[in-house]
Amino acid sequence: MNLNNIISTIRHKKSFLCVGLDPVLESIPEHLLQEDDPVFMFNKYIIDATRDLCVAYKPNLAFYEKLGPSGIKSLKKTIDYISDDHFIIADAKRSDIFNSAKMYADTFYDYLGCDAVTVSPYMGVDAVQPFLRKNKWAILLIATSNPGACDIQNIITDSGNPLYLDVVQNSMNWSDYNNIMFVVGATRPLELSLIRKKAPDHFFLVPGVGAQGGDLKQVCDNAMNDSCGLLINMSRSILYANSGKEFYKYSREVCLATQAEMEVILREKKII
Repeated sequence: MNLNNIISTIRHKKSFLCVGLDPVLESIPEHLLQEDDPVFMFNKYIIDATRDLCVAYKPNLAFYEKLGPSGIKSLKKTIDYISDDHFIIADAKRSDIFNSAKMYADTFYDYLGCDAVTVSPYMGVDAVQPFLRKNKWAILLIATSNPGACDIQNIITDSGNPLYLDVVQNSMNWSDYNNIMFVVGATRPLELSLIRKKAPDHFFLVPGVGAQGGDLKQVCDNAMNDSCGLLINMSRSILYANSGKEFYKYSREVCLATQAEMEVILREKKII
């Protein structure tokens, strides 16, 4: 999926919501545990309830790899079930030397059929380059939302900048905004603003709205650009809105409320 496709989908759906598909077997509604593939069935219900309200899905590989071969099978079935008009992000956080990185890229793009992969940029350009294919995206971990993120990312370098800004600057020499995005946490408003100034045209994947306490409007005020430039990921607050047999209806209600808020923001910013 290319940049124009992403922007067009955002305008059509009046949404820039990304739904994280992070299934925890112990949290899946009990009645689904009787299914042959409870993880896939859980994801299927979520996808059916949200597909018209979101522009992207982001399965986190850790939740599938934990389950061994059956988890990878569930992941493949899930990705195959998602329609082609959704941007699919493999949240894998990979980083390795070129030959190994190419194997990862082949797996996520050719076998699984994803559009993008989250990648750690700290091994440099050769670890990222295999993910930079035409109409595919490397989403670089820049300023993440975890509690320990600032231990390394905010170290002041010889340039006088925090390390994360130097990484952004360097990465802009590797490719452009047509196949590089940045992960910037919703709980880091200052970083959102500073990175947007450094990279005015790049899309940001923003986790941390919802269960982690990030504020959607604050994120948009700090980082939205003229074409939106944001994919807001929400996982737990959607997936586990309810644990009953009709859990998916509650998941949809969360997405409906979020999409409505996003539509207001997009209209205020004159993007739609």
